[in-house]
Amino acid sequence: MILFVHNRYRTVGGEERSIEDLMWLVSEHLGEDAELLERRSDGVGRPSAAAGLLGGGLAPDQVATAVRRTRARIVHAHNIHPTLGWRALAAARAAGARVVLHLHQYRLVCAVGVCFRDGAPCTRCHGRNTLPGIVLNCRRSRAEALAYGAGLALWQRRLIAQVDMFIAPSAFAHRRLLELGTPVGPIAIVPHVTRAFAPTPAATPGGPALLAARLVPEKGIAVAIEACRLAGVELVVAGEGPERARLETARGGGDRRAVLFTGRLDPETLARLRATASVALVPSLYPENLPQSAVEALAAGLPVAGSRIGGMAELVPEDWLTTPGDASALAATIGRLARDRGAGDRALAVARARTSPEVVAAALAAAYGAIAS
Repeated sequence: MILFVHNRYRTVGGEERSIEDLMWLVSEHLGEDAELLERRSDGVGRPSAAAGLLGGGLAPDQVATAVRRTRARIVHAHNIHPTLGWRALAAARAAGARVVLHLHQYRLVCAVGVCFRDGAPCTRCHGRNTLPGIVLNCRRSRAEALAYGAGLALWQRRLIAQVDMFIAPSAFAHRRLLELGTPVGPIAIVPHVTRAFAPTPAATPGGPALLAARLVPEKGIAVAIEACRLAGVELVVAGEGPERARLETARGGGDRRAVLFTGRLDPETLARLRATASVALVPSLYPENLPQSAVEALAAGLPVAGSRIGGMAELVPEDWLTTPGDASALAATIGRLARDRGAGDRALAVARARTSPEVVAAALAAAYGAIAS
């Protein structure tokens, strides 16, 4: 039995989908039962969140009880802030489980997890020195910035000591963690898994570009809007977030027909949109570990025009990538891929080679096996 543990974010994103896919992989390809113990940030008040951060977690006995009830041999933890903390991992170990911590982001050091502020990557916080994040108010709330900064610094070493194996979704993520001075122990690289691949490429010549993401500054959505304007290609933006109102006001240089904002979509509707698109966009301004939206687009047979930053180079062909923030270069790549009738087949081949269940299951099984009792 593998018990997955996760503190769900206020805004649902790729990490939640990744957990669902990993649980499926464990059940269908590793032959083990999987169960999820989940807490939700949107159900926790600010005082309780702060107490969890500063106290190293809340109610760790719930995790210990779940381990004993399920007889879990491994607790596979994902986001543990603000309510789980190191105490949840320690409780899992005390109850007899080994602990795996999946590092989708950089929350061991960075209060916002993405190492991005003021329109650019930021690595000012380093090791246990989280003072820059407090001084710069990276949480956009002095109280939250102080709680996160203090909590991360106070418990970082205690947290890391509870982990038997770390998992990162890309080799880049591991390098960035080391650059940030994070003293992680043994680590395995396990990319996101694709459950099923499109039988034929989804890419539709002449179709719009599709961008599926949270609407936040670091995703580079404004760059995508400008690039599509330059390329003369319509853009569909699927997602929600705090930047939506500003982006809608500025979209398409004033041409409201140039960009369609759909809001957050269910997987089925998003799949239908991919079937009408010519190219997917991942114009990130910060180094994402391995964007889930890029994985899903490739698996649908949709070429991806994205930023040459972070883990994208481990997933997307080099000639599909451009300098982050360069709308002109992105426009040229969009135009080229939208006309390339072989790009969809190439996308499918890349996805099968790098994110198939067989490939990812082997990597995950090796990570679990390395810490087996």
